[in-house]
Amino acid sequence: MNALDPVVLARLQFAANVTFHILFPTISIAMGWFLLFFKTRFVATGEKHWMDAYQFWIKIFALTFALGVVSGITMSFQFGTNWPGFMNTVGNIAGPLLAYEVLTAFFLEATFLGIMLFGRGRVSEGVHTLATWLVALGTTASAFWILALNSWMHTPAGFEMINGQAHVTSWFEVIFNPSFPYRMTHMLLASGLTGSFLLAGISAYRWLKGDRAKDVMASLRTGITVAAVLIPLQIGVGDMHGLNTLHYQPAKLAAMEGIWETQTGVPAVLFAIPDQATQSNKYEVAIPQLASFYLTHDWNGEVKGIKDFAEHPPVGPVFWAFRIMVGVGLLMLAVSWFASYELKFKNTLSKRTAMVLVAMTFAGWVALVSGWYVTEIGRQPWLVYGVLTTAQAASQVPAGNIALSLAMYLTLYAALLSAYVSVVFYLAKKAVDGGVDTPLPAQGLSHV
Repeated sequence: MNALDPVVLARLQFAANVTFHILFPTISIAMGWFLLFFKTRFVATGEKHWMDAYQFWIKIFALTFALGVVSGITMSFQFGTNWPGFMNTVGNIAGPLLAYEVLTAFFLEATFLGIMLFGRGRVSEGVHTLATWLVALGTTASAFWILALNSWMHTPAGFEMINGQAHVTSWFEVIFNPSFPYRMTHMLLASGLTGSFLLAGISAYRWLKGDRAKDVMASLRTGITVAAVLIPLQIGVGDMHGLNTLHYQPAKLAAMEGIWETQTGVPAVLFAIPDQATQSNKYEVAIPQLASFYLTHDWNGEVKGIKDFAEHPPVGPVFWAFRIMVGVGLLMLAVSWFASYELKFKNTLSKRTAMVLVAMTFAGWVALVSGWYVTEIGRQPWLVYGVLTTAQAASQVPAGNIALSLAMYLTLYAALLSAYVSVVFYLAKKAVDGGVDTPLPAQGLSHV
């Protein structure tokens, strides 16, 4: 395929926009609820360190929210510039869902964020807490509508085609389509894990810099505890989501697992290099029958192979993205549980564990983006599964124009992402400089 194929370039440009954009709402969703937890703990106990934690993390929340809004607006323009066939065909469904997201979620967040940031002392404590709750609710409502649309694109339901356009027959079936419950739950848990490791990582960074204030310990314990609880739930939901994918998108599932031939007692491929040309795996390392067990819950269950599908996604990217997602998830499980063990039974966090937490501050992003690539690349060649292909929805914009704007996007996003990470750590360092207590003991980080 020509490297300057306009459809490929348009896909790369949209992928770049979505990859950058999705980083920030996932933090905003989780951080909204963490802020509500800090605020309600302060109201319930009157202990100042909960408000100190709130005041620190609301700065990061505001920065994250701003970048999410800006990147979301940029992304929405591409529906018209690069993908006119999408709205022409399914605009009767996509348009209202996107409008509901703006009306019920974005306006709620934007309105009450100002009260969160600047209202304390100007409004009552109750009103300020209510504003925090409404912002947290708004972030989740935003995810609800966006994921309803995205899930519908994977498992379309509740519509009929009339003269080449989709028309709704049941909004309930459109919104609560077959994959929506699994995708929504999976995404919210991913958001919680992303926020948890950000919370733990930045708090561990402050600890390593000598800040032993109570708000640091409260944030650290909160992040580690939530991560330790959520990751097993995510594994369970991921299993159910996989069964749903096997039923509705078997070609994607076959690509995820690297299964070329339809067979029973399918092995779980731990490592391989999928070869699209020969339709086989090179250097395969697999565990016999395991894939059949976790995909069908039967050691001898049958799973269709990629060769059985006339249209299927590119195997390599889906195969490797899935393994990166799972690998990072298992690492999160190990780190969060080990850190929880140290805090609970040793009453201290070792320096080495703190350094690992700092290194994994943005590990949630890696797992999140990898999972998103599995979902979106795995849907190819369809934009709306079984209804509209990617090629049918693409515009006639010249390849050179798309390539130029893609280069500009990538440059800008790289700069903004670097700036975001730098500012987050700058805020942490500034908090350390303004609130250092006593030096850390040489053997570890003591519990406060």
